[in-house]
Amino acid sequence: MQDAGIDGTPILGLRRLLPLVLLAVIALIVYGTGFHQYLTFHALAEHREWLVAEVAEFGIWAPLAFIAVYAISTAVSIPGALFLSVLGGFLFGTILGSICDLTGATLGGTILFLVARTGFGDVLRRRAGPFMRKVEAGFRENAATYLLILRLVPLFPFWLVNLVPAFFGVRLSVFVLCTFFGMIPAAVIYASIGSGLGRMLDRGEAPNLNSIFEPRILIPLLGLALLAATPALYKRWKRPR
Repeated sequence: MQDAGIDGTPILGLRRLLPLVLLAVIALIVYGTGFHQYLTFHALAEHREWLVAEVAEFGIWAPLAFIAVYAISTAVSIPGALFLSVLGGFLFGTILGSICDLTGATLGGTILFLVARTGFGDVLRRRAGPFMRKVEAGFRENAATYLLILRLVPLFPFWLVNLVPAFFGVRLSVFVLCTFFGMIPAAVIYASIGSGLGRMLDRGEAPNLNSIFEPRILIPLLGLALLAATPALYKRWKRPR
């Protein structure tokens, strides 16, 4: 039997909601201070010299600070993940920028995953309809395949792909590994765009973030997704009818 507070509310239930409340407080602080307004290319163009100078002054701590900002932004689902992915390439180059993007996105996604699993995953599962139960069955049977496909082909909102596996009982290790490795192609693409962002800003231009959906990029990603789906497709094909 759960311990109850003064008003009869189970203490364990309150403890499970604390991480969710903490994220909500952080989100309020971010929006209240107007930090999210700086996650635009217009703001970058205005503060470009200051930002580059700060990164140079921070030295080795600059990538760590960037990872922290990326992780917090992802955890509280602030719009601007694509901007941050490009910014990583602008500040640190394609290789280091990709690593920073991947690390920040994975950390932030993992935080959101854990909060969802702890705070309200049980409630959603109890209220899920037949379709969601089918999705849950697929995740339970081929969690790694599902996640890799969703990460390789970024057709769904990043925050949604972080939440759904939590609702369906995907193991933390599977979530972290598939998130990190599944996002590598997109991270490299956006970081490489960012590495040339300085020249675009000099011309008063903004990068085309939809370039990942161009056939020359999307088709190879779809090929990787199909390759990731091969084990699940083979298992289903071999299943007795």
